[in-house]
Amino acid sequence: MTASTANAQRFREFKMPDVGEGLTEAEILKWYVQPGDTVTDGQVVCEVETAKAAVELPIPYTGVVHELRFGEGVTVDVGTAIIAVDTDPGAGPAEAPAAAPQEAAADEEAEPQGRQAVLVGYGAAPSSTKRRARKPQPGVPAQPEPAKAALQAELNGRTAPEAPAPVAPAVQPAPAAPAGSAVPAAGRPLAKPPVRKLAKDLGIDLATILPTGPDGIITREDVHAAATPAVAPAEAPGPVAVAAAEPGTVDTAARERRVPVKGVRKATAQAMVASAFTAPHVTEFITVDVTRTMKLVQELKQDPDMAGLRVNPLLLVAKAFLVALKRHPEVNAAWDEANQEIVYKDYVNLGIAAATPRGLIVPNIKDAGAKTLPQLASELGDLVATAREGKTSPAAMAGGTVTITNVGVFGVDTGTPILNPGESAILAFGAVKLQPWVHKGKVKARQVTTLALSFDHRLVDGELGSKLLADVAAVLERPKRLITWG
Repeated sequence: MTASTANAQRFREFKMPDVGEGLTEAEILKWYVQPGDTVTDGQVVCEVETAKAAVELPIPYTGVVHELRFGEGVTVDVGTAIIAVDTDPGAGPAEAPAAAPQEAAADEEAEPQGRQAVLVGYGAAPSSTKRRARKPQPGVPAQPEPAKAALQAELNGRTAPEAPAPVAPAVQPAPAAPAGSAVPAAGRPLAKPPVRKLAKDLGIDLATILPTGPDGIITREDVHAAATPAVAPAEAPGPVAVAAAEPGTVDTAARERRVPVKGVRKATAQAMVASAFTAPHVTEFITVDVTRTMKLVQELKQDPDMAGLRVNPLLLVAKAFLVALKRHPEVNAAWDEANQEIVYKDYVNLGIAAATPRGLIVPNIKDAGAKTLPQLASELGDLVATAREGKTSPAAMAGGTVTITNVGVFGVDTGTPILNPGESAILAFGAVKLQPWVHKGKVKARQVTTLALSFDHRLVDGELGSKLLADVAAVLERPKRLITWG
């Protein structure tokens, strides 16, 4: 076994996994370990937020944390190494593990032949290899050799050898730049591969950054400082600020906040835009007397078979929706644009829109159409509780076929809900209110609600959509149809 092979087996890298279905990136919310900490197989080392949920990541190795590749708040692509672990710390010193391909690839210049990639850079070239001299930029002194040696030693994990004081350059040095200004470095700017990748992602030219690290190395903080003016143009003075200072005007810029769009909010925005401009939406409405359903809710709360379960109007709306879908199974389908096919599904994964601190998510109850009312109540309660705790898994939000959104809890009569991508219909359940209603030929106070059904008109035409909505209303008006139709 070669030394490099043994080293690779000793230092293990844990890469950002795809914790959902087809997710491409995740943001590191919190690290639970630091370099030097001992970890065991299966121990949770960090929490990440994907486009769907917050997920805790366990590490599959036992050893000592060697390095955290990224800090908290950084969005990392799936497949990128985020932590390195020394699985045999008692074996003594060893070369650092090779840099992750993603980080090494970020450096667009290929490393010289014969150099060994290490964790945070590239090792020294063999003594038999001569490096080509770099051409200094006009007016800028060349990088002193001791500084280069110090940098190379740092990248190799060694202490820089002592060297005599540098000789003053023969060329006239350029005037000193003001503090905080960016000046080009001599030759290729000195920066580690992760810093180069960060600069590339932010669109920052390393040659324009004033380094603050030891021996002229550009740090992450330098890159972020250079990027700050580019991402916060609203703070720059301009005509708007001058106009705001005039009498009778208001400085609105000083009272605005800008928050990056990411995580659940970003995923929701992308999904809703894609749905709204891909599937032709149709929304229909119906107002229904649900007095009998509300009475049934109270009776079920006292039923021994429902003891310990969460019983509310949403439970019976969900059951009514499932019964109506059973009567009109053609609605439960998906449009396959790539293959130009309609996929009819013999199961119903019922999504329930839930508001959480991270934004709106839609977990679903798998195979909901085959569940009894107590089973449906149990899973609905677990779904809501998990969502509020922020513990919903990406798998729980994948594969939905239809959805219910309960806007009535906010006192809203109804709305025009947007379909979740890949689903055929979504039902909005409005607020239940006491209203005058004609009942058995007389005007009486009855409990009334409004339902709204949005559906994909490629899959569901007006007649089919109307029949589905009418059946949901019919069950809620006379809930004994749960027995006769179910």
